[in-house]
Amino acid sequence: MLKDNLSNVEACVQAACEKSGRKRSEVTLIAVSKTKPVDMLQEIYNENVRDFGENKVQEICEKYDRLPHDLNWHMIGHLQRNKVKHIIDKVCLIHSVDSYRLAEEINIQAKKHRLTMPILIQVNIADEQTKFGVSKDDAILLTEEVSHLENICVQGLMTIAPFVENPEDNRIYFREIKQLAVDIARKNLDNVDMAVLSMGMTGDYMVAIEEGATMVRVGTGIFGERAVSVPK
Repeated sequence: MLKDNLSNVEACVQAACEKSGRKRSEVTLIAVSKTKPVDMLQEIYNENVRDFGENKVQEICEKYDRLPHDLNWHMIGHLQRNKVKHIIDKVCLIHSVDSYRLAEEINIQAKKHRLTMPILIQVNIADEQTKFGVSKDDAILLTEEVSHLENICVQGLMTIAPFVENPEDNRIYFREIKQLAVDIARKNLDNVDMAVLSMGMTGDYMVAIEEGATMVRVGTGIFGERAVSVPK
């Protein structure tokens, strides 16, 4: 079943790329594996997927040593400052930076490990009270502040668009994120490269790709609806 699900998602990604005149290589498919057991991740890994997204630090830590180490872990959920130290040497990208204090802690921990951590600024593009992320205006200010941190590299923006029945309803938000990235890139800030746009999930990733997404985060479309407890 998972193989079939992945094939369907891959076909949709390809179709969206073709529709928008883009190469398939321009879009990274992140398999969102939160709450899923290791054997399901291994099955998707065996289909040549290497990018996996998790919402919780604990799940990354529990799964990290049980799966091949050429797997790319993405931290896509809200990140507390006191947990940064647990994943700083495990993840390839932190998508959910929404405050200077969090960025500062990432910088401190990255410096301890002698690495530069790629991050994305999370933007609450629809100003939803139930979601994390900064406003468009604050995203520009935060990026400017974070650009001075030596062991961080801002690679772009991330957003979680509203839950909608019609994916077209989110097109306007994806366009706003794309334009925001262009506006920030024009500032030519040190340690800032707006090449990555992490936007689009199971319900709207095709529209997101058409509007410039370079990473899409697909969980239900690959793993199905049912949540499974992570084995201890």
